[in-house]
Amino acid sequence: MENAAPAPDDLRPYDALLLLSFGGPEGPDDVMPFLENVTRGRGIPRERLADVAEHYLHFGGRSPINDQNRALLAALRAELDRRGLDLPLVWGNRNWDPYLTDALREAHDAGARRVLAVVTSAYSSYSGCRQYREDLAASVVALAGEGRTVAVDKVRHYFNAPGFVAANTAAVVDAYRGLPAEHRDARLVFVTHSVPDAMEDASGPHGGAYSGQHRDVCASVATAAGDELGLDLGWDLVYCSRSGPPTQPWLEPDVNDHLRALHAAGTRAVVVSPVGFVSDHMEVRFDIDTEAAETAEELGLVMARAATVGTAEPFVRELVDLAVERAAEARGEQPARPAVGEWGPSHTVCPVGCCRNLRTPERPAACGEDWQQPVAVASGDTAGAV
Repeated sequence: MENAAPAPDDLRPYDALLLLSFGGPEGPDDVMPFLENVTRGRGIPRERLADVAEHYLHFGGRSPINDQNRALLAALRAELDRRGLDLPLVWGNRNWDPYLTDALREAHDAGARRVLAVVTSAYSSYSGCRQYREDLAASVVALAGEGRTVAVDKVRHYFNAPGFVAANTAAVVDAYRGLPAEHRDARLVFVTHSVPDAMEDASGPHGGAYSGQHRDVCASVATAAGDELGLDLGWDLVYCSRSGPPTQPWLEPDVNDHLRALHAAGTRAVVVSPVGFVSDHMEVRFDIDTEAAETAEELGLVMARAATVGTAEPFVRELVDLAVERAAEARGEQPARPAVGEWGPSHTVCPVGCCRNLRTPERPAACGEDWQQPVAVASGDTAGAV
């Protein structure tokens, strides 16, 4: 008896797919308004915004993230088409055009009533997950006030999904193979965005998920890359892009401080992997490719930078796999939920209190156990809808 053919990919009950990202300025005049959007309500001094603005102006005032999202959209569209999945694909940002509310309005006006979101953030934290969920909730409520009812779900965290791990592993292998033979013993340094200690302690359902998930991925990537290269790769997890007052503790060590410590201990070469980033955000271009590279050059430390996953084929396939998995769950099925490492697959729906908002804990967040879908009302009054 022949084996049955695998079931075709199916995204029912969703009728649109949303790529949800951070956003970034497209030119010099956008830089300060964008940074004001990002930091609104946080009391960040304008002089601090001016300092960060210089990072963008160093690159002509244009963030690389929007072009990278356009490339990811095209890659996702090609993968959806390859699988015969003809859902509309829209793109919305939290902090710059195209804005999330506009993207969901566009999807609704094209006929979508249930949308599945893919977020360009792989890990649990307030900034990396709940803040996106809060913005989703705000957009859904705003549209309900216009008489547009849209339900939104999201795919699970994909920090340890096989395609994300495979794409990061391939990038690390390529970076090592690009080093001169005498530096094949380079130290592997994984880099991610620093967050306040308080945010780390509140990340995930029980705290500590942000750094724990990163360490799980780092161990998986280092082991897989080492096996392919025939090397035993020693590795570290370090941080970049610290902000906030000096009195507020953030996750450490900083990548530049760590490079100095490695050099002082006799390390001659490093491979730097920006494992915390999906694509070459400004933090990668400035904090790693500019500042960390300058630190390495000053020390005489050979530094190779591994690529971000970007539009790598395993990663793009993985995002669509996760969408198919989430759709099966929405239909009441129990699909396989593959994961690499020790943490296992993440929850599908965020539990109450996950990645807590420490400033305004009462703010509604979509895609969680405590979220109540608002309904459109003729008056546009959505008070009490969540």
